[in-house]
Amino acid sequence: MNIEKTVKNLQAAGYSVHVFDTGADAAAWLNQQIDGKTVGIGGSATVKALGLYDLLKTHNTVYWHWEQDQNEARLNAMKTDVYLSSANALAETGEIVNIDGKGNRVASTLFGHDKVYFVIGQNKITETYEDAVWRARNVAAPKRAAQFNVKTPCVAAGAERCFSCKSPERVCRAMVTLWGPMMGTEAEVVLIREDFGL
Repeated sequence: MNIEKTVKNLQAAGYSVHVFDTGADAAAWLNQQIDGKTVGIGGSATVKALGLYDLLKTHNTVYWHWEQDQNEARLNAMKTDVYLSSANALAETGEIVNIDGKGNRVASTLFGHDKVYFVIGQNKITETYEDAVWRARNVAAPKRAAQFNVKTPCVAAGAERCFSCKSPERVCRAMVTLWGPMMGTEAEVVLIREDFGL
């Protein structure tokens, strides 16, 4: 994993990038940057581990379906000034890969917000784009399915790989690659030199 190469390629793609040694430092910085805004949060174990919901809700209006009514919070989160997401994988070459089940998270990283923050632990970084796609499908998605305790082949096999199943309980319904920020949206990548999330 080469964070310096990753930063260079993300910047070349048009992202602002900030690197922090610890999750606590990243959370404190984000808490300072986001003030007096409406904030949406996608399903993210990284955001949860950083305690960002509790920090941000003291001085922002925050919508997160992990903490509020799921359907209402998802809809409200899609109409906010700022959106927070993590990533299932980030290639050193600059591509951000996310898989989603409901679609609210990937949709919000594509459209509807003035600013999007991608908060990503070093464990999500892969050498190539192909490795990033593999990680998203065979590491992150099966682990998320196991968390939800759904009846899918990946969960039955110990959440060790994707089976490209057609299960009605499948949680990986779409995969999105971002090659750069969407037009009209400011996007920042917050990289942490610690492991966070799935």
